[in-house]
Amino acid sequence: MTAAAQKVSPGMQQYLGIKADYPDTLVFYRMGDFYELFFNDAEKAARLLGITLTARGTYNNAPIKMCGVPFHSADQYLAKLIKLGESVALCEQIGDPATSKGPVDRKVLRVITPGTLTDSNLLPEKSDQPLLALYVTQQRKAVKVGLAWLSMASGALKMMEFACEAATLDTLLKQELERIAPAEILAADMVETMWSSAVVDKATTVPEWHFDIANGQKALLDQLAVSSLGGFGAEGLSAAIGAAGALLRYAQSTQGKGLQHVRTLTVETENEFIGLDAATRRNLELTETIRGQDASSGAPTLFSLLDHCRTAMGSRLLRHWLHHAKRDQAVARGRHAAIGALIAADAGSAISSTLSAVPDIERITARIALLSARPRDLAGLRDGLLQLDSLRADIAMCGSENQAPLLQELQSALETPVDCLQLLQTSIAAEPSTMVRDGGVIAPGFDAELDELRGLSENAGQFLVDLETRERARTGIANLRVEYNKVHGFYIEVTHGQTTKVPDDYRRRQTLKNAERYITPELKAFEDKALSAQERALIREKALYDQILQDLAPHIGTLQNIAHALAQLDTLVALADHAARHDWCVPRLVNEPAIQIVQGRHPVVEKQIERFIANDCQLSPERKLLLITGPNMGGKSTFMRQVALITLLAYVGSYVPADSAVLGPIDRIFTRIGAADDLAGGRSTFMVEMTESAAILNGASENSLVLMDEVGRGTSTFDGLALAWAIARHLIDATRSFTLFATHYFELTQLPDLHPSAANVHLSAVEHKDSIVFLHAVQAGPASQSYGLQVAQLAGVPAPVIRAARKHLALLESQSVQPTPQFDLFAQAASMDADETGGSEAVDSELLIALDSIDPDTLTPREALEQLYRLKHLSSGQKN
Repeated sequence: MTAAAQKVSPGMQQYLGIKADYPDTLVFYRMGDFYELFFNDAEKAARLLGITLTARGTYNNAPIKMCGVPFHSADQYLAKLIKLGESVALCEQIGDPATSKGPVDRKVLRVITPGTLTDSNLLPEKSDQPLLALYVTQQRKAVKVGLAWLSMASGALKMMEFACEAATLDTLLKQELERIAPAEILAADMVETMWSSAVVDKATTVPEWHFDIANGQKALLDQLAVSSLGGFGAEGLSAAIGAAGALLRYAQSTQGKGLQHVRTLTVETENEFIGLDAATRRNLELTETIRGQDASSGAPTLFSLLDHCRTAMGSRLLRHWLHHAKRDQAVARGRHAAIGALIAADAGSAISSTLSAVPDIERITARIALLSARPRDLAGLRDGLLQLDSLRADIAMCGSENQAPLLQELQSALETPVDCLQLLQTSIAAEPSTMVRDGGVIAPGFDAELDELRGLSENAGQFLVDLETRERARTGIANLRVEYNKVHGFYIEVTHGQTTKVPDDYRRRQTLKNAERYITPELKAFEDKALSAQERALIREKALYDQILQDLAPHIGTLQNIAHALAQLDTLVALADHAARHDWCVPRLVNEPAIQIVQGRHPVVEKQIERFIANDCQLSPERKLLLITGPNMGGKSTFMRQVALITLLAYVGSYVPADSAVLGPIDRIFTRIGAADDLAGGRSTFMVEMTESAAILNGASENSLVLMDEVGRGTSTFDGLALAWAIARHLIDATRSFTLFATHYFELTQLPDLHPSAANVHLSAVEHKDSIVFLHAVQAGPASQSYGLQVAQLAGVPAPVIRAARKHLALLESQSVQPTPQFDLFAQAASMDADETGGSEAVDSELLIALDSIDPDTLTPREALEQLYRLKHLSSGQKN
């Protein structure tokens, strides 16, 4: 403590000592009915919360800045601070003000951070906000990345580890973080140079020794109460174990207690889920629109479309499934069978109605484990458990175990925990108060001592009436009154004219102008009991409530299993409901490569427009790339996205919007759609486009689905055309992915002539006079034109501009010698590539010399055309 600090009040000395342990955290310092903040914390909180900044006393000859928020309404302020990415240390009074000499003892009981939230008032209802720890180790050019993440509100602990080259670290890390979507990221304070840009904004630095692998192993073994991590598949994952150790240390320190609800570990692998990078998640608008709007804003996304869940647990699981579709077809088939059984039995309505009465058991269980559950949490849990028998009966109507084994597993998991339910029924009042401090939480009959204390408090009025009647009869004083006030307590009042009749056991308490007030031994004994009864009842009730939370601890594992089963059932019923109401079909998953969709529809767009045109998509090992042409607004992007969404939905386990769908193995889905820059990252629109294209070309395999829209449009015509051609050819020859390739470069429509596995399709449109009608139908063959001027006219481009464009277009077309002059060069380039691999004769040296002699930057258009003819003649062996 500095000399300056010693000159301030004892209370401020205590604050400074506590604040020293939390230098980067806002300290909410409890003083009576307020949380107070001081110095820089006060200035920051006043600015962020919009509350009044005041000053009290001085420190180092400067006023002590301060502000505060009421204790009873602190949640709303905490929610705002956490949303802004701040962390708050709650410093509570742990001493008794009545017995404390000097400042009341205070202690930080909990630190609230964006990744460690459990309070229902602070958490979004339909999404998790996990805490993630990141540990990166580097050996020469190789990098090993360990990730461990925990949803504090559910107790789900997961980890994964992968190795990569340093050059690809940022891309792979960003992809995993996009999938996990952590609210807070722990990283060692010595490896900032290795951080991905996706890490920096959410990073909390901790000492590097927190990631010690040996300590991490011990922390995991202790937390899971096991002697080996082999049963979880985590043995040998050194970097991930180090990350898990740092994660558990941080989580326990913020809660100020153990994590009873963290009881199992899930190890994920890179190849477990269908890969979706950040661009794909954004372009497919799974849970957010391309503009960043989520379902809570009413924006149309796949999640908002399908979320008919009746519980928050179900909504969160649905969101998780959409981002974590498993490659294992057996998982999806099991869900398809369950949805089919629910539809066939028409049980969805009854189950949904029952689920509406079920609270968020998953998060309530976490709060029970952390001893922070409130009375209404327990009442809700009790009422929710009462619905389990009804749900089991509804599931039993859905057929045999052979028809839908997943439903039978859920039915078994929903067995009512009798002991837990009985404890809640006997201990918690039917409609308890919001907070324990308000009383009225423990049910009558649960505790005899509490019932007696309540009786003293509640029956005081009747006792006083009875006492007054007895004393009037005993003394003969007809106007004797027994009353109470806050200053003097209970008393018997007698007017001056009747004081001669007062018995000997009356003791004078107060003299008034017209009366005397007395106390008797009986009344004094009652007073001592009655005045303290309410206070003692609240103390007793708090002790009983704390004990109930302790008694519920053995049931935490069972409650977590019930919560997970309820979430699965809710999600399956929601998917079944949507499939039945919108004529979706069950997809067929096969082991052979195929994407065969008949009359497929875009699940979101079809709900936004009056009449949606369904289309087929046929891809097979012999037909792997569809070259899609057609007008802007003709439906190319919608068609491409619907193929990807139908594929993803099938692997999620949902029915799909189509007449039929047959899908083979899929490992990843890539998209390169739309134009957007990254100014903050210093990347132009074209750079973003090429970065996304590079990720596809480097990461796609023959089991991947690739969507590429308008590649090469961000640069000059010839550069863009060459890139588009080369990328399409690479996808055909090298990666051999299932590819939907939309373009306005009509030169590319001759690709199928060179590559039999490519095919042309187009979105049709009809031109009438100067207007255009989009048919949105996918038809075989290339489009005849792009209808760019007609679309510009629809967009409201002024008529003089459209007329000038038409004239210039006619001029350009009249000067064009051949409709696709570039493609002949493409054919030659293909021949040159074949020659380089030994598949053809050597390229004529004269052609190479001619090419070397051309400087394109100095040619006029006419000279360029002449050189093009010259090269054509040379390549065909016709010497000038």
